[in-house]
Amino acid sequence: MKRKIFFWGLLALVFAGCTGEHDKDHDGESEKIKIQLTAYSNDIEVFAEADPFVKGKMSNVLSHLSFLNDFKPVVTGGVKMRLVVGGIEVSQFLEKPSRKGIYSFDITPKVQGRGQIIYDIVTNQQQYQVIISDISIYSDEKAVDSAAATWINSRTNTVVFTKEQSWKIDFATELPVIQPFGRIIKTTAKIQPSQGDEVILSAKTNGLVMYASLNILEGQEVKAGQSLFTLSGSGLADGNAEVRFSEARNNFEKTKADFDRQAELVKDKIVSEKEFSKSKNDYENAKTVYDNLSKNFSSTGQTVTSPLTAFIKQLFVQNGQYVETGQPLISVAQNKVLLLRADVQQKYVSSLASIVSANIRTLQDNKTYTLEELNGKVLSYGRNTNDDNYLIPVNLQIDNKGSFVAGSFVELFLKTQSSSDALTIPNSSIMEEQGNHFVFIQIHPELFEKREVKIGVTDGLKTEIRQGINQNERIVSNGAIMVKLSQATGTLDAHAGHVH
Repeated sequence: MKRKIFFWGLLALVFAGCTGEHDKDHDGESEKIKIQLTAYSNDIEVFAEADPFVKGKMSNVLSHLSFLNDFKPVVTGGVKMRLVVGGIEVSQFLEKPSRKGIYSFDITPKVQGRGQIIYDIVTNQQQYQVIISDISIYSDEKAVDSAAATWINSRTNTVVFTKEQSWKIDFATELPVIQPFGRIIKTTAKIQPSQGDEVILSAKTNGLVMYASLNILEGQEVKAGQSLFTLSGSGLADGNAEVRFSEARNNFEKTKADFDRQAELVKDKIVSEKEFSKSKNDYENAKTVYDNLSKNFSSTGQTVTSPLTAFIKQLFVQNGQYVETGQPLISVAQNKVLLLRADVQQKYVSSLASIVSANIRTLQDNKTYTLEELNGKVLSYGRNTNDDNYLIPVNLQIDNKGSFVAGSFVELFLKTQSSSDALTIPNSSIMEEQGNHFVFIQIHPELFEKREVKIGVTDGLKTEIRQGINQNERIVSNGAIMVKLSQATGTLDAHAGHVH
């Protein structure tokens, strides 16, 4: 099924390599005039360099096709190009590109007038269509020369970056977005385990710590119910858990035997009901004590097991160390749900109630995540300060879908609700030179203008643009640094690598 089409076209007509006049070739003759055509659908970018269209004369249309999801070339599939003028159509079908992403068409218009070029693209069982409108077909070469005087575009402060170059790197362009952009509170946050995600296991008796294996190490994964330690009281004169366990077991076995015997004798009234009741009471008390100790102790001491499948976060004791009742032994954490604890200045207190989202940037790899990506939410914010901290606490919860490490710090951009809109672009679009900021504006997909912009606040992913560009100017959003380096190396041949 053909994909739903949304398109817009841009017709840029310039002299090949010109700066306002016809360039000369090696023989002193004028080079042929070329026109640049650009259009987009929801999925495909088409950039074409073409000979001016003249009735009855063949024109070459060198077309570069790129997927918009990654701006990589269309490498397989057939493309049909149709030139439609006044209901009269001429077309050519190419089964495959002459080079990756490049289809070279030869079209001979039959009539003069204004029309459109339609690209029908079939690749990987998908069908796409891109339309370039407002195409002029001239009556003869003189009409082209007359019109050419109005086609010259300024190349002041521009850089050539060919499609072949952009296909080799992580490159993208996009339009600025007008969106609600409220107050941004930038701060740092400490990553902490959430409640229930971390458990600290403590000693329930005095004893010596005996590791269950040699793999009891920080960072080691453990399973629920897995034995971690044994607290042994063997050899201890006081507080020996093994002695208490043995006493409880012996007392239980004795009282059970007495109770079973008197249960038979009471039937024949050989013992009184009072003696039987006392025996039953002694048995139940001994059973309660023994059952309680059995849950946590054995003849070798207290066995400490992991309550959940997690990893060992921290060891508080060493193998063979003596511990007392209540002393922490080990902490285990699942590291699935984390708490972000941030402190903000008091001047932001009026904005805390309107926090609706946040962006989180990790310091170790400089990646930025949205709160929605991490299934996060704002838990709470402080209503007061205390004597040792005059900042206001803000707490957020996130799922650990990234490389977050409890105990480390992240940059936090708290986003507040706003009723006003702002023109925004990705942070990756913005270059900086000597304190000034600039972006590369697309004139066509192989020519970019370096332009200074005035920036506002940033949320870690996008930045507000207060001056310099408008909503309809396409910018380089990925790969701007490579375009900048290309500018530094000098002007390149706009046709380098093209197949004519």
